[in-house]
Amino acid sequence: MKTPAATVTEELLHGGMTNTGLVSRVGDTVRRPRRPTSDSTKALLDHLERAGFDGAPRYLGVDERGREILSYIPGQAMIAPHPTLALTDTALISVAQLLRRYHDAVAGFDPGAYTWPHPLPTRFRRGLISHNDPNLDNIIFRDGYAVALIDFDLASPGSAAWDLACTARLWVPLRERGDAPPAVRDRLLERLAIFADAYGASREQREGLIEAVAECHRWCYSIVQHAVASGHETFSLDWRRGGRLRAERTAHWLTTRAPEMRAALGLR
Repeated sequence: MKTPAATVTEELLHGGMTNTGLVSRVGDTVRRPRRPTSDSTKALLDHLERAGFDGAPRYLGVDERGREILSYIPGQAMIAPHPTLALTDTALISVAQLLRRYHDAVAGFDPGAYTWPHPLPTRFRRGLISHNDPNLDNIIFRDGYAVALIDFDLASPGSAAWDLACTARLWVPLRERGDAPPAVRDRLLERLAIFADAYGASREQREGLIEAVAECHRWCYSIVQHAVASGHETFSLDWRRGGRLRAERTAHWLTTRAPEMRAALGLR
């Protein structure tokens, strides 16, 4: 259903890379470009609303310019340069708890009738729609706590273990010590354990996190590399300014530190 033309000023929203310069706030709504899989996102967000999950935007329709209309969630996104808050254990714990609430709410959703983007490796598709992109700027905070996930563009059939791996990789963060923020670079494995405990991860989910994390990194950067090859300006600039080398260092770290990550998660 088309909505009447907006009568209030549009405010460009910053953060993220894929839709740089294309996402705006109009009053208490957000306007975003539609995608081939927008109907799938609508179905997912409608399910979350019916499930009573308050940690995601509501899908409200399409505007006169053909853009998605989503509800605006007030709060603070952890946009680079990331504020100190993003590196606290309190923030990490609240992100894990938000992710668990999302997984509990999405568990009953049937994805079979819809088309999804960027399929995950088959062995990591195990029973739920994972968010797949819990970047720091895709989680909204209020009063120091994570309250909502936004940007479900990459959501697709996946698993809790895959989302745990995606989220830990970004929020712990799991990477070469020299590439980690100074405030946490000596506590990466400790923070991994804090994250898994806060989620309430089972032994099977912890095993799955370790199995998935290097593959998750490769999957993510395959999307980035495709964007670079397609001439995406923002991704290309970051790639040239060291993004490619950081990605390679992180891939090496993740594939060589599995024993230490297992030990941190109590997997002897």
